[in-house]
Amino acid sequence: MIANKKEFYGGFGMIVVFAVLLVIIFSPVFKGKNGLEYLDELYNTISKHSAYYIPDVKKDTEKFMGKSVDLTLVMADEKQAGQTAPLFEQGGATVSTSGAELKITGDLSKILENCLVDAEDMYRNNGEKVSGKYGYDEKRVLFNWWTALKAMDKDLKKQKEFPETKMVDTVKTKAVEAAYNYYKIEPQKIGDRIGMVIFSLVFYVVYTVWYGFGILFMFEGWGMKLSH
Repeated sequence: MIANKKEFYGGFGMIVVFAVLLVIIFSPVFKGKNGLEYLDELYNTISKHSAYYIPDVKKDTEKFMGKSVDLTLVMADEKQAGQTAPLFEQGGATVSTSGAELKITGDLSKILENCLVDAEDMYRNNGEKVSGKYGYDEKRVLFNWWTALKAMDKDLKKQKEFPETKMVDTVKTKAVEAAYNYYKIEPQKIGDRIGMVIFSLVFYVVYTVWYGFGILFMFEGWGMKLSH
């Protein structure tokens, strides 16, 4: 038996409203996207604007101008090694390939400078410049850069070149990873979408609390009580 019909049906009505809104949220009514996709895109555009570190990273790489490195990098396979060699050659390095292994000699700053040029183009969504430069898919280029930088990190640690290792890791995480993950996304300042940001955050809080109180009122109306 329902102990308090008014409270029970009030809570039931809140759950119905919650369910209706949930259906709307998962429907493609937000410019052809559902609510989660729309908000995911919104926050990606905002976060991309705040994840632009390439100019600062480039300044840091200039400290290594004239620093010659001798590297031995092992790629996943011979194909990746063949794709990766031109990345270093474009940075003025000398590269010899043997199967999946690359032996590289060059100026660390110039190598990283070329990497940052590619990352900048990808960050700006100019992928055609990157693919045209190397002759294959632009996202694959950046993936190969990421793999090569990871291998450089490992080899430089073996050589106890720790400042160089830190610089390579910074380029990998703050430039290459960001450019790859945000490719094709248009950056926006949070101030340009502040109304939608505030609305989405307030809606999330209210929507969650609404559901909680709906369940609470239904169970209390049903006669179930919490006791100590």
